[in-house]
Amino acid sequence: MITMIAAAGENNALGKDNDLVWHLPDDFKRFKVLTTGHHIIMGRKTWESFPKPLPNRTHIVITRNKDYHAPGAIVVHDMKDALTYAQDDAHTFIIGGGEIYNIGLEYATHIELTRVHGIFEADAFFPEIDSKNWELKDSSFHDKDERHPYSFTFETWVKK
Repeated sequence: MITMIAAAGENNALGKDNDLVWHLPDDFKRFKVLTTGHHIIMGRKTWESFPKPLPNRTHIVITRNKDYHAPGAIVVHDMKDALTYAQDDAHTFIIGGGEIYNIGLEYATHIELTRVHGIFEADAFFPEIDSKNWELKDSSFHDKDERHPYSFTFETWVKK
């Protein structure tokens, strides 16, 4: 199973200046629960946004730079190589950013999307989910509260 996991605004905004534009603790918690123990595939900018590697995950970084080094991660130059490194993992995750999601859409079998209810200024976007190719299997709404400045919905999509 290859799952793209992301949080995106209603306009598919992912982030701006290589950072998220919201802070949703329950989304972070869900990301941790789902991805721990698995391979996570990301682009170089996403990798560089982390202060350190995420614990208990195998990091695979895709970059065009043939001389790039990422201590604590496996560096590859395309999605096929990334998926080859992760082939023995029953559940691999593609975690961004925008360009990597666009490439990953072809390979993904599932999407775990946190749809953040708002329109956000961004420079990275999640691809449109085409309902001809994807079916919404589960949806769970969370209202805003003292810890979450925006309401959001956890959505699980499966490729048809």
